[in-house]
Amino acid sequence: MTAPGRRSSTFTRLLRHGFTDASAAERLLESPELAPVRSDPVLLEALGGTADPDLALGGLVRLLEAQPSPTARRELLDTLIAAKPLRDRLLGVLGASAALGDHLARHAGDWHVLVTYEPRDLHPGVEEFERGLADADDPLSLRVAYRRCLLAIAARDVCGTTGVAQTAAELADLATATLRAALRIASAAAPEDAARCRLAVVAMGKCGGHELNYVSDVDVIFVGEAAETADGGEGGDGDETAALRAATRLASHMMRICSETTVEGSIWPVDANLRPEGRNGPLVRTLSSHLAYYQRWAKTWEFQALLKARPVAGDAELGARYADALAPLVWQAAERDNFVADVQKMRRRVVENIPVAEVERELKLGPGGLRDVEFAVQLLQLVHGRADASLRSGTTLDALQALAAGGYVGRTDAVQLDEAYRFLRFVEHRIQLYRLRRTHLLPDDEAGLRRLGRSLGLRADPAAELVREWKRHTGVVRRLHEKLFYRPLLDAVAQLAPGEARLSPEAARERLVALGYADPAAALRHLEALASGVTRKAAIQRTLLPVLLGWFADSADPDAGLLNFRKVSDALGKTPWYLRLLRDEGAAAENLARVLSAGRLAPDLLMRAPEAVALLGDGDGGGSGVGGGVGPRGRAQLEQEVLAAVGRADSAEQGVTAARGVRRRELFRTAAADILGSYGTEAQPAEADQGALVDLVGGAVSDLTAATLAGTLRAVVREGWGDTLPTRFAVIGMGRFGGHELGYGSDADVLFVHEPREGADEREAAQAASRVVAEMRRLLAVPSADPPLLIDADLRPEGKSGPLVRTLKSYAAYYRRWSLVWESQALLRAEPVAGDAELGRRFVELVDPLRYPDGGLGEEEVREIRRLKARMEAERLPRGADPKLHTKLGPGGLSDVEWTVQLLQLRHGAEVAALRTTRTREALEAARDVGLVSAEDASTLDEAWVLASRVRSAVMLVRGRAGDTFPTEPRELAAVGRYLGYGPGHVGDMLDAYRRTARRARAVVEVLFYGA
Repeated sequence: MTAPGRRSSTFTRLLRHGFTDASAAERLLESPELAPVRSDPVLLEALGGTADPDLALGGLVRLLEAQPSPTARRELLDTLIAAKPLRDRLLGVLGASAALGDHLARHAGDWHVLVTYEPRDLHPGVEEFERGLADADDPLSLRVAYRRCLLAIAARDVCGTTGVAQTAAELADLATATLRAALRIASAAAPEDAARCRLAVVAMGKCGGHELNYVSDVDVIFVGEAAETADGGEGGDGDETAALRAATRLASHMMRICSETTVEGSIWPVDANLRPEGRNGPLVRTLSSHLAYYQRWAKTWEFQALLKARPVAGDAELGARYADALAPLVWQAAERDNFVADVQKMRRRVVENIPVAEVERELKLGPGGLRDVEFAVQLLQLVHGRADASLRSGTTLDALQALAAGGYVGRTDAVQLDEAYRFLRFVEHRIQLYRLRRTHLLPDDEAGLRRLGRSLGLRADPAAELVREWKRHTGVVRRLHEKLFYRPLLDAVAQLAPGEARLSPEAARERLVALGYADPAAALRHLEALASGVTRKAAIQRTLLPVLLGWFADSADPDAGLLNFRKVSDALGKTPWYLRLLRDEGAAAENLARVLSAGRLAPDLLMRAPEAVALLGDGDGGGSGVGGGVGPRGRAQLEQEVLAAVGRADSAEQGVTAARGVRRRELFRTAAADILGSYGTEAQPAEADQGALVDLVGGAVSDLTAATLAGTLRAVVREGWGDTLPTRFAVIGMGRFGGHELGYGSDADVLFVHEPREGADEREAAQAASRVVAEMRRLLAVPSADPPLLIDADLRPEGKSGPLVRTLKSYAAYYRRWSLVWESQALLRAEPVAGDAELGRRFVELVDPLRYPDGGLGEEEVREIRRLKARMEAERLPRGADPKLHTKLGPGGLSDVEWTVQLLQLRHGAEVAALRTTRTREALEAARDVGLVSAEDASTLDEAWVLASRVRSAVMLVRGRAGDTFPTEPRELAAVGRYLGYGPGHVGDMLDAYRRTARRARAVVEVLFYGA
């Protein structure tokens, strides 16, 4: 007897053999059923080798209790101790699967199927499983027979007799035999229906691919037609309709036989949703109907699904005809527009739909999971399988092996991916086997992780070791997912290690075309120039390019992205920090790829000073806001840098050159932030608030222009007059400049004002001011590598006929005597931007009564503004332009919204302080807040103004020159769409959305502006 407080030796041995509840196990070992073998060390040793010794021992006791007689119990125990194959199989199953333990407790004689160990039992196929199901004549007996067959598969699996691929193949063969048995039972129940039609069952998904899980939907497609008549022909249309109804009844009954839950549970759901039109389409259709659908209506993913189509049950000849007819269409799918983009978008959508709480435990659908391997392999099959029939396998691992053998995937990559896929499938099998439930989630409890880890042979710390292994393999898959597709393109041109199979030039061109490259020959030349050789630079490029190619392909112009990357690399290739930045800073490479492939403006700005690539790194770059590290800098920072650069210069020309260099770099920074905010990156999704991006660009470019003018003014004054000009001088921003709404290609609308210093000669002061203005305009427009800044002073009194610069008194006299209503409207945007701050403030005080007149506007003034607007619409719209798509002057465009808001400011600004702002959106918001505009109308106008502004920015970014209408060239139009958030093939949706938004805004303008 064990002394109180001390553990028995049995208890200690149980703990040593892996039992977690040794007390309960000790009690079970004391049960009468185990009395004959209780002290046999073989039993304890065998139990300790299972995934869950506690579960195995409990299952064994239940199985013994279920035996019909003492003789049967003794037979089981004797065989268990004497026959190691049975011992390993039976206890292995009991320790891995509570569900199969339940089955054995209900069907106590089924353990006998684990005794036989003939060679033919090691690798059974459909024929063997059909024999095992032959006696089943109803759904209940079919379930029992199915579980009996499943028991044998699981036993071979847990003992390591079969590997994960062979187990998956056996499960698919058992599913085939089960579908045939279910169809046989359904046909026996409705012999008239069976006689009237021919029905073929085509397996899809994992069953079709010969790689089924323990518990998975079995995806099928049904093909039917009328049975042959007595004379060997087929009936007419009426016979076909009746035959399809009969086939539908048979197919439905077959599905219920497999799917319905009974006292013996269910087998698995049969899912026919991959059929044409999905669940909205007929369950059964003829072969000609299938063909018509796939030829005309099918989407890319449906051809991808057909990769695994395999006739498995019913009419074999009809199934073979289906496979032969559909196969050619599968291998033409890669020729479809946006093929790669469609497949990749489908994969992203799958990941996005995973519940957030589950994404970190998802074996199948999560990042680095099974689906990543399957999608990548299928993508490569569809691209290269057109010309290489050896790739046309529905089985993932076979296809991966064929891709490696053909040089489409690097051998090392294929081996790593094969190993990761087998591990993930193994874990998936073990998770499902436990309860025979359909799940792909890693357990979140310690006991579940421990059982799973032990089933993999992990013993020291099974749970922790399992999680480490899982993360290692998903990391490999994540790393290789993109590389698998893009890396061989480099191997095709880099001419690396001899003997390594690589893509042929033709295969590489095929892949580039599938990715959307318009000139694959040029792309291959760029890759060769970047990646060939044995230098460290080439080695780093070979690491970077596989991922960069994917990011380029995600744009509307991959060719331009790759060409621009080559240009930047050629310019910076010898600088030590460039490739290190791209390799080591996670965001830099993706940011660069996005920026280089989004259009012409940003790359053009970058090429003039490639060192600006450094702005795209993970550091803050001095910026903030949307776009992260490349967010624009504030005006104070910009002005400080520009003035410091001017101060170091030896002449005004050098100073302004330095200021323009800062402007170019900061324009690139702003463009990069805009592009990254619009496209999104892997680390940061696209900015959802389009207005925030418009405000970012408008504010940044306006601040940058103001800083550039301040620096230019300082340079001109210093060179001509030293520290002090004989007159105070200020620059007043007008138009979109004053409103903080400048675009990339906007001129700077300004007024110049001066005031002679005390004691200064007025004529000399006026001449000095005029010289300053002339020199500023000249220096900012001098041709150079930096974009010019054009100054437009046409909004000054008397327009082009008036002097470029006036004194404050002259402005006061003019506005008092001659000012017209359009000038009051223009002054709504007046804001000091450079020069003497006090003089600028006094100018604002001067014009405030004009732009915010007491009592508002008279009716005649309102009519005059409306007449001016109507005349502008009629006269200034370019000939041949589509008014509905003109972002500035078209209905619902910028002009409509701005004039409507400005009319409200002129009429109510004197009494509503919040309306006294130069910014359109702020004024519109203020008008809404005080009830001058309804919330709905304000939202409509704001949406239209933001969209029109975004289109103008997109056109400038894409084409490198300003424009107020959508481009007509297809690739440019697609790039504008991509910037606005429209995927490939959706430019029509973009144009429709613009017309719809503008039309709604115009309806509001008709009421608020024209008083309709």
